[in-house]
Amino acid sequence: MSVTNGAANGHTTSRRPLPCGIYAPTMTFFDPETEEIDIPTIKKHAERLVRDGLAGLVTMGSNGEAVHCTREEKVAVTKATREALDAAGFTQTPIIVGATEGSVKGTIELTKMVAEVGGDYVLLLPPSYFRAQIDEEAIYNYFIAVADASPLPIILYNYPGAVSGIDMDSDLLIKLAQHPNIVGTKFTCGNTGKLTRVALATNAKTPSQEGSGYMAFGGVCDFTVQTLASGGSGIIAGGANVMPKVCVKVWNLYAEGKIDEAIALQKTLSKGDWVLTKAAIAGTKQAIQSFFGYGGYPRRPLKRLDKAQVAHIENGVREVIEVEKSL
Repeated sequence: MSVTNGAANGHTTSRRPLPCGIYAPTMTFFDPETEEIDIPTIKKHAERLVRDGLAGLVTMGSNGEAVHCTREEKVAVTKATREALDAAGFTQTPIIVGATEGSVKGTIELTKMVAEVGGDYVLLLPPSYFRAQIDEEAIYNYFIAVADASPLPIILYNYPGAVSGIDMDSDLLIKLAQHPNIVGTKFTCGNTGKLTRVALATNAKTPSQEGSGYMAFGGVCDFTVQTLASGGSGIIAGGANVMPKVCVKVWNLYAEGKIDEAIALQKTLSKGDWVLTKAAIAGTKQAIQSFFGYGGYPRRPLKRLDKAQVAHIENGVREVIEVEKSL
């Protein structure tokens, strides 16, 4: 099959391509008192991540607290991120935008809005609110309808924990990949067997071959080596908000054929990332605050951490942060 990385509605565009490598679903930072979005910090963070070697950014993903943000805020954060990258000279760094809404109509509208402010691709979950009525046919029809109308190419987001347990299997993902405006999948499910099958069937892009351009993304940095071994194209990982250089180093070591070194560093990365995974958004923001001097808190109803939790996070990621700061 043939999938064009930069296709939109079946036509090749001059859209920024998606390179192989590490991507971060960027945090959305808020004023600690008012909970309004903090644009200067959002811009500073985006620039830091790309300077530290990330291949691209995702705004309004799960780590970006998309479910806590209005449409207008999603557009504002994406616009600010594009402005920050352009001002810093990273004009070719792509931005993927989480643009899931419950309906086909709403999702299409949001894809059009973010396209106007610098979004290059959209990351979409399957619909799930009316779970009892959402079968595989409904999911397929949802994605095809959005893909037909979206001005931006679509990356499917397989994250069962966020969508009432819906776990798209490899057969469905491969079937959806036949649409020219569906150009990748993010496997936050952690199923490397599924990633392997989809990457093989789509001739996914890897560090050693362009392939079709289809992107098979691992969804957590603690299986970076495994993603590469499975024929994957990149990683979209919350941990890259905290230790981007380590994430990039693991990727590059493997891509350069230094497999043993990559595996050894992966173990350190996986150990530290598990602390952040368990502490979720509040913990990731706290790690940024503790070691980089900014970060703040999530929006309510997510809780702020107490002193004991802060200390636990700092101790848990200290080893990987020491490596991060040595690179």
